[in-house]
Amino acid sequence: MPKLDRYLAAEFTRAIVASLVILGMVSMGGVFADLVGEMARGKLPPALLLSQLGLRLLSYLPLILPLALLLGLLLATGRLYRDSEMYVLHAIGIGPRRLLRPLLLVALPVVVLVGLCSLQLGPWANRLARGMVIEANKNLLVAGLEPGRFTPMANGGVAYVGTMSNDGTKIARVFIYRERGDRMDVATAQTGEMYRDHGERVLALLDGFRVEGPASGADLDYRLMRYARNELQLPAPDDPRNLETPEYQLTPVLLRNPAAPARAELHWRIAPPLLALAFALMAIPLGRSSPRQARYGSVLLAFLAYLVGIFLMMLGTKWIAEGRLPTTAGLWWLLLPMLGLGMWLYMRDGRVARAWWRR
Repeated sequence: MPKLDRYLAAEFTRAIVASLVILGMVSMGGVFADLVGEMARGKLPPALLLSQLGLRLLSYLPLILPLALLLGLLLATGRLYRDSEMYVLHAIGIGPRRLLRPLLLVALPVVVLVGLCSLQLGPWANRLARGMVIEANKNLLVAGLEPGRFTPMANGGVAYVGTMSNDGTKIARVFIYRERGDRMDVATAQTGEMYRDHGERVLALLDGFRVEGPASGADLDYRLMRYARNELQLPAPDDPRNLETPEYQLTPVLLRNPAAPARAELHWRIAPPLLALAFALMAIPLGRSSPRQARYGSVLLAFLAYLVGIFLMMLGTKWIAEGRLPTTAGLWWLLLPMLGLGMWLYMRDGRVARAWWRR
């Protein structure tokens, strides 16, 4: 490999890795906030936090990697122009077309990785993450209850348990507070157990007291009851049939499904690697700058192009699923023009560079 190719490939790779690390940290913060919110609503057991965080990040890579590729190439190219290295290359007869080899040397492995994450790893991670939550949903732990800790309940209120069995079906020293309109309801019990009644999860409190009255304390309309058994219906868990929706099906299964939602999901998975290739071709022309030009104008323009591409991909996927677009058209009306625009910009950049050097 020529030294020039090695040098440019190293510059591109460093910039892409730096962009990926920053975008990954930002995405991790957003995913972590979503998971904490689900835990607070009782939809996710705390024990699955780290595993869900890793699996969801893996499923988001098809959207993060194209942006990291675009920004990394753009920043590396801008630095070459800002440090006048690109002008030296033009002076010795090396133009943008000669940069295609080191560009593809870096971009093609990233495009292959995006395709692998989008078509295989991402759907597998999505399905595994949902399956783990559904499996945990079979016991009481999915309600978010932990021994010795006050926990918000999914249907409102706060719950506290002193001890819990290993399988999560037996609890002791229970306290539950709920509000219904302007009334509050407090229940305590020595012990409790969970069972299923026609598929619904029911929590039975044994040997306890229940107090019902105004939440504001404006009057003394309180009622105190002692009970031997008090049953509460827990929030309905996620339907296990969700695993059969196209979002959680593997790509080979989608290929055999002619339904519009399945085809929409298939095109959603095909689009990211092609968009990544289009963005890689756009990066060199968008990175062209003069020494006195603003440094981050092209970055904002590239980020805008990424947002437009992603939003159109989401909109097109929705149209296909709803039947407003034929499945044969798919997202090709977006992908092919984006690829054509990237190739045209790259070829035009070479002609502009030669004309500028002649002048």
